[in-house]
Amino acid sequence: MGDTVDGMRIAVVGGGISGLVAAYRLRVLLGSEADILVLDRADRVGGILYTGEVAGEPLDLGAEAFVGRRPEVPELLREMGLETQLVTPAGLRPVVWSGGVAHAMPERTLMGIPADAESMRGLVDAETVERIAGESRRPLAWEPGADVDVYRLIADRFGAQVAERSVDPLLGGVYAGSSRSIGVRAALPTLAAALDDGAPSLTHAVSVALPPPSSAPVFGGLRDGYQVLLEALAARSGAKFVTATPATRLARGLRGWVVDPIGAVDAVVLATPAPVTARLLGTVAPDAAAALAGIELSSSVVVALALPRDTALPQNSGVLVATGEPLRAKAFTLSSRKWTHLAERETALVRASFGKFGDDSTLSWSDADLITAAAEDLSTVTGVPIDPISAVVQRWRGGLAQYAPGHTNRIAAIEQAVAAIDGLALAGAYLHGVGVPACVASANTAARHIATTAT
Repeated sequence: MGDTVDGMRIAVVGGGISGLVAAYRLRVLLGSEADILVLDRADRVGGILYTGEVAGEPLDLGAEAFVGRRPEVPELLREMGLETQLVTPAGLRPVVWSGGVAHAMPERTLMGIPADAESMRGLVDAETVERIAGESRRPLAWEPGADVDVYRLIADRFGAQVAERSVDPLLGGVYAGSSRSIGVRAALPTLAAALDDGAPSLTHAVSVALPPPSSAPVFGGLRDGYQVLLEALAARSGAKFVTATPATRLARGLRGWVVDPIGAVDAVVLATPAPVTARLLGTVAPDAAAALAGIELSSSVVVALALPRDTALPQNSGVLVATGEPLRAKAFTLSSRKWTHLAERETALVRASFGKFGDDSTLSWSDADLITAAAEDLSTVTGVPIDPISAVVQRWRGGLAQYAPGHTNRIAAIEQAVAAIDGLALAGAYLHGVGVPACVASANTAARHIATTAT
């Protein structure tokens, strides 16, 4: 890469998937002479990707899947020589728990937003079905470039039941938020584009925005959990890892940057959550810092249950819980039904999820109370006695950014402000998507930016 790269010292702040991919990609681009340091406040790397042990075998206790139609993760696995780790779901569908009953997940929806009224029949009342059917005859006022929370759009056009029973359960899974906390433009870009293009109704816009039919699996996962990928990235990055050590200050140095407590570096990738990034950029890029500080986070808890193998779980991939139900859990992944490789294990595995934006109360519950709630709620939604053999609780405080209305404009302003600063790049789940593929993409972009300015 040239003499300018020899001995170049780069700090990657944040050792989640974004930081690890950035460190690995920097090594590929800059070669063996670069000195890459990864700093993380936790005592392990991986961030909110974490493979724990349940009933003596590995199980992901953070994200457990990725969008399979995006290329980033399969490409990275091939690059790491881990392509045999790629697994796809068994093909079962989830159900929605609403009104104390399990309903089939509606077909042909965009994040739960229907393209036709009939798909909602049974999940919503007859009046709402009629409202959806007649929506295309009502004038639609949409200003191109506008952004509102998903609830406001859906409730206005289709009724509150569609938002609370069909859309909320899906948004809760992706963002640990709800239709009231998430903006249309960031969460549903194809829908926003169809509305911007002059769609005469929401029904029409959803039809346009739906992805074309495909037999390809929607999701993918890793046979032995994300830990396999995290360890490979850490090893191949050749980076020095400084864990249990938060970055306390970022400032301009004589020839680059100073990152306390590790000292002088030539370049920095900030792969930290939005509030941490805001604090570090406070004096370096105050406008970007102010915008970052406005991004709120949601917390959640995962309870993994190992059950007797013959537990008669339904033939579904999971159970999503509608807003307003008298349950404590917000969703269940029936892991042994969803994933063929997990069905081969000695126990039946289920993941229960708790917590949504604005409600962190479950974080303070005891492990015993969370396990009891998970087992009782799972019994309620399946109609099956639940008697866990073992259980593991994993809390995620501030785990997911909320893509509120105006998020895309906010991120554009942040990126524009930082782009003008030499030797600095951002990566992470608050930028262009909370999923692992989007994090990998943001890390690749950040690394290429640093490498380009270094050569």
